[in-house]
Amino acid sequence: MTIPIVTTKLYIPPFRPNAVIRPRLIERLNDGLRRKLTVVSASAGYGKTTLVSGWAAGCGRPVAWLSLDEGDNDPARFLTGLFAALQMISRHNGDSVFAMLPSPQPPPIEAAINALLHEINANPETFILVLDDYHVIQAEPVHRALSLLLDHMPPHLHLVIATREEPRLPLPRLRVRDQLTDLRAEDLRFTYAEASEFLGGVMGQPLSSTDVALLESRTEGWIAGLQLAALSMKEQSDVSGFIRSFTGNNRFVLDYLVEEVLQRLPENVLTFLLHSSILDRLCGPLCDAVVDGQVQSRQPFPLSASGQDMLDDLERANLFIVRLDEERRWYRYHHLFAELLRKRLQHSSPQTIETLHIRASIWYENNGLALEAFRHAAAANDIGRAARLVEGGGMPLLFRGAVAPVKDWLDALPAKELDARPSLWVMYASALLMTGQMSGVEPKLLSAEKALHYHVQDDKTRDLIGHIASIRATQAVSRHQADTILAESRRALDYLHPDNLPVRTATTWSLGYAYQLQGDRAAAGKAYTEALSASRQIGHLIITIMASLGLGAVQEAENRLDLAAETYRNVLKLAGNPAFPAACEAHLGLARITYEWNDLEAAAEHGRQSVMLAQQLERTDRAVAGELFLAKLKLAQGDIRGAAGCIATADHFARSHSFVNQLPAIAAAQILVLLRQGNLTAAAHLAQKHELPISRARVHLAQGNTSAALAVLEPWLRKAEANRLVEERERLQALILLAVTLYAHNDAARAVQALRDAIFAATAGGFVRIFADEGVVMYRLLREAAGQGIMTDSLNKLLTVMEAEGRSSGTGSPPGPILSGKGLIEPLSERELEVLRLIAQGLSNAEISEQLYLSLSTVKGHNRNIFDKLQVKRRTEAVAYARQLGLL
Repeated sequence: MTIPIVTTKLYIPPFRPNAVIRPRLIERLNDGLRRKLTVVSASAGYGKTTLVSGWAAGCGRPVAWLSLDEGDNDPARFLTGLFAALQMISRHNGDSVFAMLPSPQPPPIEAAINALLHEINANPETFILVLDDYHVIQAEPVHRALSLLLDHMPPHLHLVIATREEPRLPLPRLRVRDQLTDLRAEDLRFTYAEASEFLGGVMGQPLSSTDVALLESRTEGWIAGLQLAALSMKEQSDVSGFIRSFTGNNRFVLDYLVEEVLQRLPENVLTFLLHSSILDRLCGPLCDAVVDGQVQSRQPFPLSASGQDMLDDLERANLFIVRLDEERRWYRYHHLFAELLRKRLQHSSPQTIETLHIRASIWYENNGLALEAFRHAAAANDIGRAARLVEGGGMPLLFRGAVAPVKDWLDALPAKELDARPSLWVMYASALLMTGQMSGVEPKLLSAEKALHYHVQDDKTRDLIGHIASIRATQAVSRHQADTILAESRRALDYLHPDNLPVRTATTWSLGYAYQLQGDRAAAGKAYTEALSASRQIGHLIITIMASLGLGAVQEAENRLDLAAETYRNVLKLAGNPAFPAACEAHLGLARITYEWNDLEAAAEHGRQSVMLAQQLERTDRAVAGELFLAKLKLAQGDIRGAAGCIATADHFARSHSFVNQLPAIAAAQILVLLRQGNLTAAAHLAQKHELPISRARVHLAQGNTSAALAVLEPWLRKAEANRLVEERERLQALILLAVTLYAHNDAARAVQALRDAIFAATAGGFVRIFADEGVVMYRLLREAAGQGIMTDSLNKLLTVMEAEGRSSGTGSPPGPILSGKGLIEPLSERELEVLRLIAQGLSNAEISEQLYLSLSTVKGHNRNIFDKLQVKRRTEAVAYARQLGLL
């Protein structure tokens, strides 16, 4: 499904051949091209659109034009129009996000703007983007998105905004930096010369210089006022007397002049204007449907036989109508003129307004424009019709990019109307869920359930009960509550109608996520596959992506890394480039896989992309997982301080957002850093506090207590073998650690056998880092196994990697935990750390002795202890290695 784009919104209004040329303003606009932004701001009737469209026609640059309306307050609709306008310049602008907009969970607007900037930067052609009628935009997300565009806008793009009021954008900052050209009402008002030319040349009312000056003064150069005055003067015998009696401020002047103009129109024309004023845009067939034959009059103005003829006549008469396309099919009224027509209609014939809106709604629905049909049904207060259009005949309007207008309508409905139609309560909850207003979801669902008690139980009510359960399952997904997801998903599938494929598909995906949380990979894989097949069938792109991600996670958990990598890459193709934020999980999966394959450069890039995308999502712990991966990568590269920084970032984010489920993973990463730093006490405390058996075994091993480490590992592995829900990678890691522990325990025979089992299990997945990260003892064990001539190819590959890392580190040994045959070297004491810091500052032994009030021999003794514990021979080596360990 796609969000309908009214192509007339992209049409640059034509510059009338006899319009007043305004060189002083054209020069200002041309000069503004060296800056980022031009704002043309004034109230209605000051010729903003006419000025900008005329300038655009002759500026010599390609121009993308978007005329905004109230519907563009919906971020998805705004983005759709924006991308469509930019594709008039380059057909590839916005391709990466365009397809995502109609989905139930469209990309955050900031992410879409980032993607757009990426594509604009890739196309260096200079062009101008014009946003007309920006004053209709009240939605803060759209303002934020445009601010982001301005902050990062490339120099070959210039933005022009035409608006009735100052836009809520960082104008003061742009003004200070000389990045803003600002044209206001005082700039746009007609001068005496322009007023004279306008009245004489355009309106056909040549006046004396005295009359022009007086009228220009009375209207303050307001173009609409001059135009209305000229229309009124056509019926005046004493023009000068009329001008002299012409007083009052703009609002009263306009009321008076419109009355003067309207009262002189034939009845059929006035009826057409009033009845068609409810429309934002007009075309012949639409006007025929709405006015309902009222133009079939024989009165001459001139004679009109159809809505299209009337529009043509109005344009020729210059009666406040603006053509929107070259074919003269679509028009709109001057905004202020339309407002006054609606005011008069409300005063003269209020009982017809709802009827007119219903006619418009029917026409739009028959022509496939569901959103516009819904808007007019809502304006007519026809709740039943609006509700039917919202439900969308199987694909709700919410899922087609219309979340904001539907939610606004539901906000305005009284509770009794919602109670009468429980489906609207469910739609309300769904809209809140889509807009991230989680706290309001459950109350709406409870109201729906209460209302359903008073309705007959039939297929429709059962389907609503299923939809309610599906929404609750989705809520539980964000909280990783497997039991709740399972219960609600199963209830949803039991109640949902078989034809309700959009909701059933989303529910099946939720079910798969619950199985995945429980470790039931077979059930998860089956659910994800079903959801993937159904989502492709109905074009549900978001579920296609989410189900693919789930499938990739299952494949990765089973050590099928090649297959998982292919799945994740397919997700990135669907998500575009730059990727849709939900694809952070695909980048993270590829980061883990390329890390295991020892492609650290690719792993780093995928890890950074994952964190960047995850930060654009709300209420998700994916940024924590990304930071923990980067910490692991930095440890492999010997950057212990950098690893600690990543973990600190993850810990702060998790605690500030109450992501308690991530605390054990954070603790496990902290333990690895503490072991590298020699802080065994803190590492042991964390492992015990968070009940992390693998981490506890590592601490015991670092303490040299191999018996205690084996007492943890061997029972855990036996239990894992009996429990098929444990991930294969986790089992493989424990098996490798067992091999290292047995070797440190001087049980080489069992160690080699455990290593053989681990290599056999890891070969198909191509694992490398899971061995290399164990450091020196693993290296010695691999050499021991190689000496026995077993699994030569795999062993040689691992030895080559570890020897290369040893050469690059300058130590001759692979980086990793500082282990000897007896375990971890004793950590530095506080006094030794103090001496080490002074060594790092370049102080001599004598200077250290003087500063710490120690004898020279004591300082030298501390030096020897430091060198022994760090296994170095010189001061420079001690400082360098201490920095690597994060001790300095």
